Amino acid sequence: MSRLENLFKAQSKRILNVYCTAGYPNLNSTLQIMESLQENGANIIELGMPYSDPLADGEVIQTSSLHALSNGMTLQVLFEQLSEMRKKIHIPVVLMGYMNPILQYGFEAFCLRAKEVGVDGLILPDLPLYEFENIYGKTIKDNGLDFIFLVTPETPEERLRKLDSLSSGFLYAVSSSATTGKDKDFSQVARYLERLQQMNLKNPILVGFGIKDKQTFDAVNEFSNGAIIGSAYINALAKGEDVGVTTKQFLNGVLGN
Repeated sequence: MSRLENLFKAQSKRILNVYCTAGYPNLNSTLQIMESLQENGANIIELGMPYSDPLADGEVIQTSSLHALSNGMTLQVLFEQLSEMRKKIHIPVVLMGYMNPILQYGFEAFCLRAKEVGVDGLILPDLPLYEFENIYGKTIKDNGLDFIFLVTPETPEERLRKLDSLSSGFLYAVSSSATTGKDKDFSQVARYLERLQQMNLKNPILVGFGIKDKQTFDAVNEFSNGAIIGSAYINALAKGEDVGVTTKQFLNGVLGN
């Protein structure tokens, strides 16, 4: 079983996946932040691969990506930083990013390197379903990587079930059709998540976009297996204070510790 499968088998509710941008706030912050997240209660680390045109990301994550790129972060540098990751990081690690830099790196080489350093899965919002099925999916699977598709409140049921059948690890339920970091009407989100819950999907469901504190974390957990937090954590890091202290305070606030 994969690390993600083992996680959801051991803990079916209140899974916390925290997004951080590789190379932010400093080029060499990546592993320090990952260790702090693990130590303070994160169940999954979603590591953003910086890109100059991150379509699904709001202003906060876009800014962190541009900052990381200016720091000198590349896929090659990232894999060097992660080369001994598994000596200290034991929770699942998922890479989130966009196809352009991966294609420049070489898709097969990227998947192989991800496997070698101990990455568990990929989230690539701009990889079309058709291309996943017919071109890239086999390479991802052959390297033992989970692939997580995103669904939205507007995704038709037939397509949603198709995406669920092809996803592994978990299904990323976008709380609304907007970019990350926007406030959400959680009464509408609740109806959407309740509908997903009633569909008896194959994968666990983690909810992202707009989750920022204990109130929103608790709200989505009523109808899902957990949540993904990104922009709020990046905002906390942007204050420039000690990474360990910032992460502990932020995660304690979300988890109610």
